[in-house]
Amino acid sequence: MSRSVQNRRFGEELGVTQGDAGLVALAQAGDAGALGVLLTRHEAGMRAVALSMLGYGPDAEDAVQDALVTALRRIGEVRDPAAVGPWLRTIVRNNARMALRGPRPVPVAEPDWFAQPATSPTPEEALDSAAMRDWVWHALGELSEPDRLVTLLRYFSDASSYEQIAAVCGVPVGTVRSRLSHARRALAGGLRTAATAAHADVRAAGDARWREGRDMIDTAMRGDFDRVVRESWWPDAEMVVPGGRRGGRDLAIRGMTSDLEAGIRQRLRNVVASGDVLIWETDLISPPDDPEHCPPAALWLQQLHEGRVRRFTLFHPVAAPL
Repeated sequence: MSRSVQNRRFGEELGVTQGDAGLVALAQAGDAGALGVLLTRHEAGMRAVALSMLGYGPDAEDAVQDALVTALRRIGEVRDPAAVGPWLRTIVRNNARMALRGPRPVPVAEPDWFAQPATSPTPEEALDSAAMRDWVWHALGELSEPDRLVTLLRYFSDASSYEQIAAVCGVPVGTVRSRLSHARRALAGGLRTAATAAHADVRAAGDARWREGRDMIDTAMRGDFDRVVRESWWPDAEMVVPGGRRGGRDLAIRGMTSDLEAGIRQRLRNVVASGDVLIWETDLISPPDDPEHCPPAALWLQQLHEGRVRRFTLFHPVAAPL
């Protein structure tokens, strides 16, 4: 029997034997197949909400697909499993409202009574807390680099608005929307097929990326950024500052040297990696005598080839409006 037939039968059996509460419990324990069945069960209702608010078109489809990916990340926060249907429809409703107001950051608003009262985890922490994370990161790795890049920025970084993603990637906002739509369809479609196959544990690779990032930032802060660049960048690597300068390794070294001489320090806060895409997010610490010297944060987008940086983009995310 083929894997696809096995997955389909597995999903059908789950759908018959489990109610919403049972499927939520299984999904929260890391069962990707259960979450796939759950989303399939409620997708029609989610789409109806989107269409009622946005009409037929890409905005409605985006609202639904975004909600599917949000559910993948935040199913562990559902406090009332029997109310998961309203929870999913509320995510769609909030996505639709944000679409009507204009582009906004990651759509993840739901009523307090559906979510746990504790501090909400970051997207990466939510994924890392369940066995489901292995399937998710495997699925992300199957996306094309352009689709994977916009997905990582949208869901795992502070540069999450369409406009900021477009600036980082150097493409129009419309291209960002189309790439995200394609990526979400691929992720949600894979989930709905009940991803029951075993996948490699990603924790070790993630931990290694964190150690590598901390070591390199520490080395740079000691004034040895040129060594970091020599050891981890290709000689012809390109550096890009959106809306500003372009250059090579020398531009990166001069910029870091200038920052250090001005008393600016950086602290690694987030690492996101999938395939040949590596993102570091850092806190920028201005000198005490000039606290407004620099933006509060930086995003280092490193596009790799054979493990070395071939293109480096430096971007300063802007906080989302309240």
